[in-house]
Amino acid sequence: MERMIADEESSFVGRSRELALIGEALRAGRLVTLTGPGGAGKTRLARRAGALGTVAAEDGVAWADLSPLRDPGLLAATVADALGLSDHTPRPPAEAVCAWVGSRRMLLVLDSCEHLTAECRDLVGDLLTACPHLRVLATSREPLRVATEAVVRIGPLASSHEALALFADRAAAAGSPLRDAGERRLATMVCDRLDRLPLALELAAALLRSMPLAELHARPRAAVDLPPKPRRTAPPRHAEPPRHTEPPRQAAPPRHGGLRTTIGWSHELCTPQERLLWARLSFLPGPFDGTTAWQVACGSPLSPDGVRRTLAALCDKSIVMEQRGTYRMLDTVREYGRMWLSELGEEHTIAIRHAEHVFAEIRRAHQEWLGPAQRTWYRRVAVLHADIRLATEHFLRTDPRAALELIGHYTFFWVCSGFLYEARQYLERAIELLPEEERRNEAWVRGLWSLGLTQTLQGDYDAARATAVACTRAARAARDTEELGRAAYLEGVLHLLEGRPLAASAVADAALSGRAAGYPDGPTAATVLCRLVRVFALTGSGRLDQARHEALRLRAVCVEVEEYWTRSYVDHQLALIAVLEGRAADAVRHARAVLDAKRHIGDAFGVAMALDVLAIALSETGDARAAAHAFGAALRFWERVGHPQRGTPEMASLRDDCEERLVHTLGREAYTRALRQTTRYDTRTLMTWASQGGPLPEH
Repeated sequence: MERMIADEESSFVGRSRELALIGEALRAGRLVTLTGPGGAGKTRLARRAGALGTVAAEDGVAWADLSPLRDPGLLAATVADALGLSDHTPRPPAEAVCAWVGSRRMLLVLDSCEHLTAECRDLVGDLLTACPHLRVLATSREPLRVATEAVVRIGPLASSHEALALFADRAAAAGSPLRDAGERRLATMVCDRLDRLPLALELAAALLRSMPLAELHARPRAAVDLPPKPRRTAPPRHAEPPRHTEPPRQAAPPRHGGLRTTIGWSHELCTPQERLLWARLSFLPGPFDGTTAWQVACGSPLSPDGVRRTLAALCDKSIVMEQRGTYRMLDTVREYGRMWLSELGEEHTIAIRHAEHVFAEIRRAHQEWLGPAQRTWYRRVAVLHADIRLATEHFLRTDPRAALELIGHYTFFWVCSGFLYEARQYLERAIELLPEEERRNEAWVRGLWSLGLTQTLQGDYDAARATAVACTRAARAARDTEELGRAAYLEGVLHLLEGRPLAASAVADAALSGRAAGYPDGPTAATVLCRLVRVFALTGSGRLDQARHEALRLRAVCVEVEEYWTRSYVDHQLALIAVLEGRAADAVRHARAVLDAKRHIGDAFGVAMALDVLAIALSETGDARAAAHAFGAALRFWERVGHPQRGTPEMASLRDDCEERLVHTLGREAYTRALRQTTRYDTRTLMTWASQGGPLPEH
């Protein structure tokens, strides 16, 4: 499970009563929702409860941050990502999530459900029905109203003592520690005046960077208000009045005066440029980096240097949080900024600027895929996930051709991350929206290629075959040799997966023979991909000497240009060839090279294939126990992609023969025990072990 509870960014103060209530409610039931106003600290409490292990969760705790999610239709896909599920099937994500969780004993945290209440209600209801040992901890400004839901209302801190402790901690972090009893009395009065609401206290403490405590105490209440939270309604499928678990005090009203006061103070103390940057950055759907902030927010009167300086000032005021070069706004602060962005009339302008920035980033990622920047772009595209979604939705409304081009450029990155369902949905929408007269260009060909790729990897071969034919026809009509090469790769992969290596070889050879007629000198993405198909085809048809020669040549090209994705699959074939030729030690070395490369780019499907080869190779070396562990790790990754063991057909008999040998060598009970042992480790630990060798670490 990859999206575990994150480390807390600052110390946790108080809330012992609430934590006890949450633990008690989770032990008594399977759904607990923390409700309360923005700024009450629901997210921090949920994170703390998960980290403390308030409920037994032998199979882990997963965290799904829903605050950046704008499209309700992607809720289940977002939860799948939080679970580390990289589903490679055409089934709906909700079905995939239910199947993956199954009988696991785990805790799923859904943070910030209030803008997706109906969708969360339905998904949680389905999960609790299908997964008997799952527990869900949700945070929302209102209950989900799911059967058996227990609601814990979160309001202000329980006492002036707790509030003062939090304020003092944050004041010290701001460089203004409380020095004596007099300052503690003033701070206590400030805390009470701000209703002891945690976010209000944190924002007030940050103001001490620019004013003394006495001035903060003397400030009048600001006459500001927060924008209303948008509400949507949908027919509930699992709706039921919730059970309430009350902490020992009165809950705060939804629109809390203390929070309005401190946000108003913070806004009043901002310079005009700081207010403008606050408003513009509030458009961003989730965490962002300095580059995104500069590209989206830069514009009169904010210069590039001005954005950087002003962003630092907003961090000093705790309007923006910064951690290791990544920035974010708390939901309530972002809402206030969006209100001002609307008042300024800049929403449309910022939406265009944001979409164009994301498009430029993804275009660069596409252009630099075959080269040393490739692994950096895999990480960068993962960070831009929420931004890509938002930009794609913008283009689907305003420019379907741009949407198709954008999706086509990032599909090859997203398929490694397991976002096949999402990519396919976007592609099908863009293709449907594109006018007939615009279906004769590179964007159209690339869109068809991307759609065919997602269909292929989902195992929807009939649909992929029809798309591949359309893609080849469109590439020929456009007379685009690079796109013809990509179309050949798509067709070749289909042949390989369906057990036709000779047909795959013929397609790849035909595409590569046209190089002199139109391909530029040097490797291109299309030529490299077609050469990879040829290596797989030669191996699958038993021409091992030729396959090894072609694979080593292609690997040399990948090493020269510092490319990882193709190299990892070439190493997979070199490992398989070595197994078939009886060179077990070489096979182990190549399989581990695959896994080392995959650590840089993800790709659960490729990892599963490599672990299968590693298991077979280790078995051939006589290390039966390590081979059984590798098979166990492979099963973990095949489960993540939603398929039984797959890959090219020749792997099936090799796997079966290897497993039979291992059972004979170890005995059925010991072999099963070795498989089960891998379930005690997270996938990152298994990847490290598999790529580096040695014994599994002590658990």
